[in-house]
Amino acid sequence: MKNVLITGGAGFVGRHFCKYFLDKKFDVLIIDNLAKFTGARNPHKGWPLYNPYDYNNFEFINSDCVEWFKKNKDKKFDYVLHLAAIVGGREMIENNPLAVAQDLTIDSKFWEWCIAAKPKKTIYFSSSASYPLNLQKKNYYRLLKEKDLDFSQSLGIPDYTYGWSKLTGEYLAKIAFQKHGIKSVCYRPFSGYGEDQDLSYPFPNLCKNIIKANRSKKVEVWGNGKQMRDFIHIDDCVEGVIRTMDKINDGSAINLSTGKYTSFINFLNISKKIIGNDFKIITKKSKPVGVFARGGCIKKQLRLGFKYKISLNQGIERGINFLSKKLI
Repeated sequence: MKNVLITGGAGFVGRHFCKYFLDKKFDVLIIDNLAKFTGARNPHKGWPLYNPYDYNNFEFINSDCVEWFKKNKDKKFDYVLHLAAIVGGREMIENNPLAVAQDLTIDSKFWEWCIAAKPKKTIYFSSSASYPLNLQKKNYYRLLKEKDLDFSQSLGIPDYTYGWSKLTGEYLAKIAFQKHGIKSVCYRPFSGYGEDQDLSYPFPNLCKNIIKANRSKKVEVWGNGKQMRDFIHIDDCVEGVIRTMDKINDGSAINLSTGKYTSFINFLNISKKIIGNDFKIITKKSKPVGVFARGGCIKKQLRLGFKYKISLNQGIERGINFLSKKLI
């Protein structure tokens, strides 16, 4: 039986990967300190979509992963998914950048641990926030390609400390392979979303407000609502990783994206058709919005055998249906 470690495994993304590997009969260990604002859920109190304790191949350790790394350098794993990070929503990234900068420590200690523990394969979760800001502006934007980040050339400025930390984590992945033979692949998810995501993120928050708009007849959107994102469902993210993770070993990166831009105004217009009710869109320009347009090229994903399946219309409908049961 194979062994899997997932750091930050009680968070939104980690919970979905955990279920995949549990269903595959792998022994799954998750390390999570259940920090505030990370979206982590205590498995002892239940997870929204399933109960991991229904599986006898599940183990949870409530711990800071940095402390765990210090004491468990002899542990052997077939796969390690490194998801542990301080992130949260846009307000966290912009208003608490030094808190987010703790990710630099988390990642450096993680790669040190890999050198000692030598997992057979490491999956490092970077972010689309690592891409240069000058390719995401209102007056110039395009789909972001993996080769836009080339450590052998000059690099652009990424998005706040979160982008810097993920860029550094990717660089350490390359060093770990070149100097120590640590096999890894890095993923750059774009705007991942799903039904059980924490409400501090745009997708579930908008779905919640859309449901409430049946009574209030209005929905607030941050900024002017024209900022665009590449929304990809968490199920497609999991599928993309599983299909490609054994095809790269040198720490190179792969986007997890759809290649489609959707503004928040268009997101809400799609939602109107789904719920069959109209509502007024209220812009909230005092709130942070991030870059103007962030979308990921899918050519490399296609070459490696992956293409997303769930359309944004389907994803919004699933999110609204799921949250309606929670709110009504």
